[in-house]
Amino acid sequence: MRLVLGTMCLYYVFGLWAIRHDLLTQADTIPPLIWNGILPGLFLVSYVINIGLSRAWKKWPVFISIGLMLTAGLFGYFQLGSFETITLARTIWVWETYVFAHLGLSFALAAMLATPGCEMRAAYHLFSKLTGMPTKEHHCPVGPLNNLDKWEHAKAKG
Repeated sequence: MRLVLGTMCLYYVFGLWAIRHDLLTQADTIPPLIWNGILPGLFLVSYVINIGLSRAWKKWPVFISIGLMLTAGLFGYFQLGSFETITLARTIWVWETYVFAHLGLSFALAAMLATPGCEMRAAYHLFSKLTGMPTKEHHCPVGPLNNLDKWEHAKAKG
């Protein structure tokens, strides 16, 4: 399951990478591919940051992300009279590329290493395997993977 989800995230990142040189179409609109990732990205960004980087910033990553996008949109509006500008497109593109690349690589790494708990801890799990230092385990907080994590944890204990 994690490998499939990681592949989906990385497929989206490769799609974003393919349009990196042409973020605006001829009609001066942001491509649908970029718009399509905003809501899922906003849902996931707090988990990616908080669990993936061992932070406890609650929903602040979402608020900061929205603030960055609104600032870029307003900047374009005051500069060119439109919210859909190259500035907003690039801002969203960079943000989505980070969120989905981090998540996709974490899923893929977790699948390869059989990381216990949340896939966002896969890099720490790899570090733990390489150095022999223990790392904390974290269950996925939402979604279908939460039940999978609990099942894996119970199976590992005995």
